[in-house]
This record gives sequence, structure tokens and C-alpha cells, in this order.
Amino acid sequence: MCFVCGLNNIAGLKASFFETDDGRLVATFTPREEHQSYPGRMHGGIASTILDETIGRAIMVGNDKEVWGVTLELKVEYKKPIPLGTEVRVAARITEENSRFFSGTGEILLADGAVAVTASGRYMKVPIEKIAEFEEPEFGWTVTPRIDDPDCFSF
Repeated sequence: MCFVCGLNNIAGLKASFFETDDGRLVATFTPREEHQSYPGRMHGGIASTILDETIGRAIMVGNDKEVWGVTLELKVEYKKPIPLGTEVRVAARITEENSRFFSGTGEILLADGAVAVTASGRYMKVPIEKIAEFEEPEFGWTVTPRIDDPDCFSF
């Protein structure tokens, strides 16, 4: 039922996540009417949500998949409105990391490649068993190890 990736959440984003060869995590989704604020535009809080989720998950790229990010701080800058009904991409990367914390950045890219929203955040590394009782296959939480067609995510 995760709002971002849950396939059974009828109001959710149903985002798909992919690792890139250069260490980024990319999410794709298509905002729908139930995600809007002003008519035809995605709500800014949802933009913040997908950026937070993608940056927080980026710690898994090339690392232990049992360690997850818990948000400590998130700064978001809105640059362009995000239209409904058109697939958008979210790209995130880790910018700093130590044994307990990490920082990262991300952006939401429109279909034409324009940057709509940027974010930077600071996260604590926490093993999943300390966050919640969780079974990945049951809840559909997955990150695809490689993109088969990297040209579809050119930045």
C-alpha cells in the first residue's frame, strides 16, 4: 500500500525504480487526476514525496539492500509545474555518505527534459527490521538492477 510504489494502492503513484550504471536511481511514473492540486497540475507535496522516496532509496544502489534511508531533512525547490497524464522521471544520487548518515540530491524531469523540481536531503541509515515488519515480495518493493535500454533515460 505504499503511496509511491504500491501496486495495490489505487490512489498511489505506482512508480517503477531502476538503477543506472553511473550509480543513480531513476523512478518513472505518470501523475493522474487524483494527484493534482491546481487543475491539470501535480500537487507540490506529491513532488516532494517522490523526490524524498527516490533520494532515500538511492542508498541501495551498490550497497546493502537491507539498509534504508530515514529522512532527517528535505529541501525542495519548485521550478516548473508538472502536468498530469505525462510520464515524468525522477533521478537521485548519493552525494555524501558515512557509517550512519547520507545525503543526496534529486530532480523531477519533464518529458522534454526540463527540470521541474529539485531536492536535497539528509537521511539516517536504518536496517529495515528496525523500521517495520516487512517482506519485499509481499509488498512489491523492488529496484531493478539495470536498465535494459539506457537511452530511454538519457539526461
